Amino acid sequence: FIWACKNYDGDVMSDMVSSAFGSLAMMTSVLVSPQGVYEYEAAHGTVQRHYYKHLKGEETSTNSVATIFAWSGALRKRGELDGLADLVGFADKLEKATLDTIEAGEMTGDLALITSLENPTKLSTRDFILAIAKRLAA
Repeated sequence: FIWACKNYDGDVMSDMVSSAFGSLAMMTSVLVSPQGVYEYEAAHGTVQRHYYKHLKGEETSTNSVATIFAWSGALRKRGELDGLADLVGFADKLEKATLDTIEAGEMTGDLALITSLENPTKLSTRDFILAIAKRLAA
């Protein structure tokens, strides 16, 4: 009952749980309608402060993992629905490149604060995406 009062689909509660266990920017949601329509989304977390820094030309360290996984999930589903094995494979490779980047110790500031890896490299938003792209191209 309490969960329903917070938000019927549990979205608010899942955001609270994910932020309590690390980083809200690591959580995605998959919503499926009764008609079988899928929606992939990143958590609601706001990065307003980062956005204003970006507009000023300042460097940010915004964690983009949830956004990447929302896109990869949607691309994978589209590939599955249309029988496009290459698109499914790309989604898998994108997720693996993202996880490999973090596991190699290259991550945004929010993850660097909570990792158990020794001496992580804190990257800006741009450099984090470039590190993922480098592994994706390999």
